[in-house]
Amino acid sequence: MSVFSRVHMPSLDGATGWVGSEPLGLDDLRGRVVLVNFWTLTCINWLRQEPYVRAWSRAYRDDGLIVIGVHTPEFTFEHDIELVRKAVEVRDIDYPVAQDNDYGVWTAFANHYWPALYFVDREGVIRDEHFGEGRYEESERVIQRLLGVERDLVSVEGAGPEAAADWDNLRTPETYLGYGRGGSGADTPISDLLLNDWALAGEWTIGPENLVLDRAGGSIAFRFHARDAHLVMSPGRHEPIPFHVRLDGEPPGASHGVDTDEDGNGLLETGRMYQLVRQQDRIVDRTLEITFDDPGAEPYSFTFG
Repeated sequence: MSVFSRVHMPSLDGATGWVGSEPLGLDDLRGRVVLVNFWTLTCINWLRQEPYVRAWSRAYRDDGLIVIGVHTPEFTFEHDIELVRKAVEVRDIDYPVAQDNDYGVWTAFANHYWPALYFVDREGVIRDEHFGEGRYEESERVIQRLLGVERDLVSVEGAGPEAAADWDNLRTPETYLGYGRGGSGADTPISDLLLNDWALAGEWTIGPENLVLDRAGGSIAFRFHARDAHLVMSPGRHEPIPFHVRLDGEPPGASHGVDTDEDGNGLLETGRMYQLVRQQDRIVDRTLEITFDDPGAEPYSFTFG
């Protein structure tokens, strides 16, 4: 367990809303062990961590643990609390979630990461912290020590986008598409893309945090090496937008993701992370191309697993 100089848990008063709970203050948490989890709904690292946080909440609730999710948005569309409510429903989250649109809670904790975990003892003192994925066994042991219990660790296995990454085959990093985060597509035909390069076809507007498709039929191609390929995207204010995915120019077949079928068809209905590909065979360099039937699609970033 990390050593802290009795830093007390900051207030949650900066939250702009709550999902699944009335607003919680420090008085409401007195005498409880608290696990604070900072997340944002499009973060693949949080999605892969969430099965553990959810399991800990259920396994140790009766021992005195309360988990509090703090949703601090990374992208503009994530400020919509209805999207947070939907993510809470889809992920089967049954603990309180504070919506932190103004970064008030984030700033109070001096946090800088998605996801982030803060472990708070019954006196309100932060006793440990962890940033990013992993360290699950040690984190659960911290919870047990703060609660004063000792038993077998919970069994967790994520499914779909919550499944652990295939780290041995993950050679493509998260890639932002807007110019404000360094996004810059290659000026080359799709057939000439190098590993970890991407390119656009069609008419697009490049914004600070995303791309916006101006005319139907536009596409993005990405040369990647990973088991899974995801794309964070939103339809903006438009109706649902059909899209189609190809791998090396062919339908993905058995390698389709949870948000596409074997023919590569999918529907962009709401702002979130979409799993386009989960390869079932040997992992090699592949070229993913996603084409949109209607204008208005807003892609933000590719992530891989």
